Amino acid sequence: MSGDTGAMSSSTLARTSLPSALPVAVGLAAGFAIAQGTGVRALGGAVFVAGGVAAGWLWRRRRGWAVTAGLAAVYLVAFVLAHVLAIGVGWPAWLAVGTVTVVAAAITYGVADR
Repeated sequence: MSGDTGAMSSSTLARTSLPSALPVAVGLAAGFAIAQGTGVRALGGAVFVAGGVAAGWLWRRRRGWAVTAGLAAVYLVAFVLAHVLAIGVGWPAWLAVGTVTVVAAAITYGVADR
């Protein structure tokens, strides 16, 4: 390849097989784990936001703004629902987070990654 610098362009990265469901799962589960493990909610929130931004970038590049908006809503609802299930309903925190993570990642995979 002539002129190839070895760096991956952003358009090449968007076409890679990295499933956008991965940053969704990491943002939700790792964000919770980091907040719980460190006691610093803002740090967990930063991981949650980073996962959402990464997934959103992939969604927009691959599927456009309408799908991005819909999946961003799914991601945010999953975050809120985890709190509702854990605090409001009384589920164990990891059960609530695990459940919403699996559902949000599955929806993301079905809509954006298949």
